Amino acid sequence: MRIAIIGLGRMGANIARRLMRGEHEVVAFDRNPPVVEDLAAEGAIAATSLEAAANALTSPRIFWVMLPAGSPTEDTIETLKGLARPGDIIIDGGNSFYKDDIRRARSLREMNIHYVDVGTSGGVWGLERGYCMMVGGDKAIVDLLDPIFAALAPGLGTIPRTANRMEQEGEDPRAEQGYIHAGPAGAGHFVKMIHNGIEYGLMQAYAEGFDILKSKKSDKLPEDERFDLNLTDIAEVWRRGSVISSWLLDLTADALANDQMLSQFSGRVADSGEGHWTIEAAMEESVPVYVLSAALFARYRSRVDHTFGDQVLSAMRFGFGGHVEMPQ
Repeated sequence: MRIAIIGLGRMGANIARRLMRGEHEVVAFDRNPPVVEDLAAEGAIAATSLEAAANALTSPRIFWVMLPAGSPTEDTIETLKGLARPGDIIIDGGNSFYKDDIRRARSLREMNIHYVDVGTSGGVWGLERGYCMMVGGDKAIVDLLDPIFAALAPGLGTIPRTANRMEQEGEDPRAEQGYIHAGPAGAGHFVKMIHNGIEYGLMQAYAEGFDILKSKKSDKLPEDERFDLNLTDIAEVWRRGSVISSWLLDLTADALANDQMLSQFSGRVADSGEGHWTIEAAMEESVPVYVLSAALFARYRSRVDHTFGDQVLSAMRFGFGGHVEMPQ
């Protein structure tokens, strides 16, 4: 299939590359011409504008927008709305607020333009590992786009299969491949939003745990209760057979192996929109979320008072997403 990828940042460029590896044709556009030229050298069709990208596609034209949530995505989709023809498909693969998806889908539907939201997880590792995707939109359009999602997804891989799957009505067989049709427009980004809220909680648990371990040598403790623990060894042993093993722990182990003090990180931890959107959704649904809300507020606190745990958070964010700390 031929598809335009609009926005060639950390994830957008690698999404384009993975699609090309899957023998799809990619029309590449970004406001930064050198990144377009780089992808063109790898086989993409270079576009110098959104109009040029639209003209390089065949019907039904597929536009995948991979830009930051807010004005960059909103303005681009509004421009594409003026370029698209009936039957065309606009995909938002960024981290938009799910209620914005519902509004956009409704507006585009009046023009017979299809809208699909894709919650995309995989960070800077997605090119090799594949992307976990949670897709919202009309079933017929999601099914039409299936070759694109299949090329981007991790596939079954070596993860053991879950017993008794597909014994209940409505289960999506594609979940084992790393992507699902979550529901109508907005559902994909809603599921990804909760995914990111959980991510905050998991990361905070690791961060606080390693902070306690590091502080066990404090001179505030009785001398015979002080332990100078090797955090690198602890992270490594927990990776192997422990019930708390995870990719986040893998990234933490990598960071500690490079520098047990994590001195390159100050611990000033940013938060994306998904964290507080998750808390807002919980409030709307009257669902108590003690861990997730505390994890979000811990990030706010990190910008005033930094701990070693905050440095662990920064190291994990850099490890999976290439996120650099907020400017000091």
